Amino acid sequence: MTLPRLTPVRRRRPYRRIGVDVRTALGTVGALLTWFAVAFAAPAAVALASGGPPWPFLAAGLGAAAAGLALKRLTGRRPPLGVREGFLVVVAVWLLVPAFGALPFVLGRVPQLRHPVDAYFEAMSGFTATGATVLTDVSALEPAMLFWRQSTQVLGGLGVIVLALAVLPRLRIGGRELLSYELPGGSVEVESLGTTIRDTAQRLWKVYVAVTVLGVLALASLGWSGLDRRMDLAGAFSYGTSAVALGGFAPDAGSARGLAPVTQWVLCGLMTVAGVNLLRLYRLAALRQYRGVARDEELRLYLCLLVVGTAVLAAELVPGGSAEDALGDVRHAAFQAVSTMTTTGLATLDWSAWGTLATVTLLGLMFVGACAGSASGSIKVVRHLTLFRFARRELEQAVHPDAVIPVRVSGRVVAAPALRSVLLFVVLYVVTLALGTLCVAVDAATGKGGTDAFTALGAAAACLGNVGPAFGEVGPFGSYAPLGPVSKTALTALMLLGRIEIVPLAVLLHRSYWRA
Repeated sequence: MTLPRLTPVRRRRPYRRIGVDVRTALGTVGALLTWFAVAFAAPAAVALASGGPPWPFLAAGLGAAAAGLALKRLTGRRPPLGVREGFLVVVAVWLLVPAFGALPFVLGRVPQLRHPVDAYFEAMSGFTATGATVLTDVSALEPAMLFWRQSTQVLGGLGVIVLALAVLPRLRIGGRELLSYELPGGSVEVESLGTTIRDTAQRLWKVYVAVTVLGVLALASLGWSGLDRRMDLAGAFSYGTSAVALGGFAPDAGSARGLAPVTQWVLCGLMTVAGVNLLRLYRLAALRQYRGVARDEELRLYLCLLVVGTAVLAAELVPGGSAEDALGDVRHAAFQAVSTMTTTGLATLDWSAWGTLATVTLLGLMFVGACAGSASGSIKVVRHLTLFRFARRELEQAVHPDAVIPVRVSGRVVAAPALRSVLLFVVLYVVTLALGTLCVAVDAATGKGGTDAFTALGAAAACLGNVGPAFGEVGPFGSYAPLGPVSKTALTALMLLGRIEIVPLAVLLHRSYWRA
């Protein structure tokens, strides 16, 4: 008897459900892009007023609106955002907004930004408030293009997402995750300023806009009074927005070099104020919480490091000159220390020509950054303070193993998850910097710019820290134009990673993020 041949039954692999609601995230991205499209109306109006073509801005705005509406229609009504979806929204928005922001440069056939890589580099630099540029002649830009270039800093200073949180009712629920990612820096003080996330975002933007308006008016008054005849209303807007957004874009290739000394001092003060935690500024101005300022260890260390950086730079610049020259050198030292540490990138002198001590000091300040909750890039002061307290605690426990010694910052105990978060960020920051430097160095080996290792390191550190100008040919009065496409692409990625503080993108690349 012949037995029938049995066909093995193939078991179907169980369907693995994705752990991220992609439709909800894409719907939120669509809503943000729709609101972002409104930003193109202002440069279009400037183009009409100056006799230029408005259609590049209108086309870019229509493209952003069409993409946003399409995403909203495809996704439909979805539940509120969760933590996982917040990571995806942040990364997607910071990839797409500069892409649409670069369209006017490409469509308008700007001679220095015709190549999409260059246009995207410039737009990413503006929206991330980095200040790096591939332009070699900024003054050659048409008024509308120059206005749009400066406006990208205003939008990116505090974050496009926070702006949308302030005006988009849909994000009132679930928006807290986005706000926490858009106020980076590992701040220990994370309590809300309002009853809803929308109230919090609105108040933060009120502080940001108020400081910007006051800064622009202060600079414009210098021109009206005759103290600086170069400071007309357009110049006041350009330099004021650059200083408050900590972006560094200037309306000419000379940055702040040709401005009057009093104007440089005003810009120095604006950058210092803009580097303070916006939460602290709100509590100081609106709630009169003066005692909180006195107890803020991050603010005290921030101001102390600015003074120390100024003193070190002045020690190298001042000797050998007259008293008048010494006052000018102190001004230049203070300006560069503040500009570098707050990651603004404006310059009054070419620091690439300074001595070794000054160069190393500036490189060190690039890794410090300003306060958490500001538009500054880099590591941030509070993380350095937390790491110092953590290291001191570990040394004390090495001597006294049984002692329970909490890590405190500004009188508050830093929880273990926050400590791990700080350590993770610093490790990722160093690794990302090393990889970025390697990319620029490899591209330099093909003769595409970045002729030495220090230039490659400086360029990577300046872009990852959102500082902008670095050393050598990419110094404060130079340009990133000589670099090759590979270097520009790598540095663009570093600007993005520095703005979103690496972790959101790193989470997206981890397999567990997508698993249910």
